[in-house]
Amino acid sequence: MSVLDSFATFQTVVNADPDQVTEARRRRRLFEAAFSTESDVTELVPSGSLARGTHKAPIHDVDLIVVFDPEAHSSWGQDGDSAEDALEYAGSAVNRLLGATYGTAGHEVRLAKPRNHAVKCFLDDPEAEDAFTVDVMPALRQNNGFLIPEKLSKRWITADPEYLIAEAARKHAEWRQYAGAVRMLKYWASKQSFKIKSLVMEVLALDHLPTTSNRSAAVQSFFTAAAYHVESGLTIEDPAGLCGPVQPDLDTDQLAEALRSAAQSATSAGTARSNNDEAAASRHWRDIFGDAFPEIAAIGVAATPDRPRTVKDSPQG
Repeated sequence: MSVLDSFATFQTVVNADPDQVTEARRRRRLFEAAFSTESDVTELVPSGSLARGTHKAPIHDVDLIVVFDPEAHSSWGQDGDSAEDALEYAGSAVNRLLGATYGTAGHEVRLAKPRNHAVKCFLDDPEAEDAFTVDVMPALRQNNGFLIPEKLSKRWITADPEYLIAEAARKHAEWRQYAGAVRMLKYWASKQSFKIKSLVMEVLALDHLPTTSNRSAAVQSFFTAAAYHVESGLTIEDPAGLCGPVQPDLDTDQLAEALRSAAQSATSAGTARSNNDEAAASRHWRDIFGDAFPEIAAIGVAATPDRPRTVKDSPQG
């Protein structure tokens, strides 16, 4: 067994179960079908990590942009109450179309709750931990993306989530392991003691995850380059250049320290592989990813019995 085998097995740990992916897409299609009947809806645009193929296990939500006809909503796009009005309108439409009691197109939604930018639609018990939601974001199409409501500031802001979707697709076309490697990086971020948004890792990966290597070499290169990026004081901003920092409250000092520690362990893993010591390399990767990463037994030493389950490494987009 080699580190490349360990990475292939670890990929199955971070990937969502294929049945869960299928169900998430089915639930999103319910909303697409329902809103496609509305006369004031001009487009339906899947968004978020599922649309980019970078979702990791488990999937808690899917995102859908509902683009409305500006002629039908002439006050939208203007600062003031129209931002909240648009969210309330979208929430009412969800209840009318898919409300659990009186929905005309289905009875899937137990609660539709307007948030800052989108309506969070609970398809599971809202009180349940990690209840599955579909996040419906009303929007107006612009030449450089979308105008989306921001309830807290009473403004409409410009955003272009399609840009990141297209860039992720381009990277994945260059290297079929790109999306899976991003899932690994998001898994790493989720295990840190401080909050790192998944989108932070996706934006860093866009710039620093090479598409010409195997997973081991690519992830090693990523941690080194990403650590340098953050240590140099460079910001992590919306790749479309519209929305500024991805996570304004991010503790960049902690992130730099975590990335540097991972980079050092990854470098040690690469050195061990160069010395044909796959067992030592796997231990260094476990320092980064934890016990979910399969350890390789040294020659003459019995393998540990707690390796993760072996599941087919199914492509997920």
